[in-house]
Amino acid sequence: MSIVLVLTDILAFVIIAHMLKVRLQRVGRRNEPAFRVVLTDSHNGPKSGKVLEVLGFHHAKTGLTEFKSDRIKHHVAHGAKLSDTVHNMLISEKVITGKKINVLPKKSPIKSESAPEETGAKDATEATPAETVAPAVEEKAPVETPAESVQPEETPKETPAEEEPKA
Repeated sequence: MSIVLVLTDILAFVIIAHMLKVRLQRVGRRNEPAFRVVLTDSHNGPKSGKVLEVLGFHHAKTGLTEFKSDRIKHHVAHGAKLSDTVHNMLISEKVITGKKINVLPKKSPIKSESAPEETGAKDATEATPAETVAPAVEEKAPVETPAESVQPEETPKETPAEEEPKA
């Protein structure tokens, strides 16, 4: 029985260690972005060079893109995961169907300096649950109506003194 347990543990480890991923690998020179679409182990870094198969390429400046769609579909069917950018590119090229994934980072809310600390925030929310539940009522500022015949005060205009001719 102990041999069977060891074998199942090894098989479980092998399955976890070999999760494959289809991702982009940059191969272009400086200011000339070009990418390979590669199949690699998810634990390998993008610059490691340890790729199992090259599945296509993408030149960013020219917009030229080519995929081995049958091989990509084969690997995805056998459990390979797609990176978000590759997923969006495959949808654009109509290799796969689905919705595109937002790959841009999400903005985090701006934290104000006057916000209470984390422990203080928990106490404040527990102390006033009625304020958080009740909707905030905003009061409108009174609308100013123009007065009918309000004129600014007139100030007497000074006229320049007449200069006397010098003799």
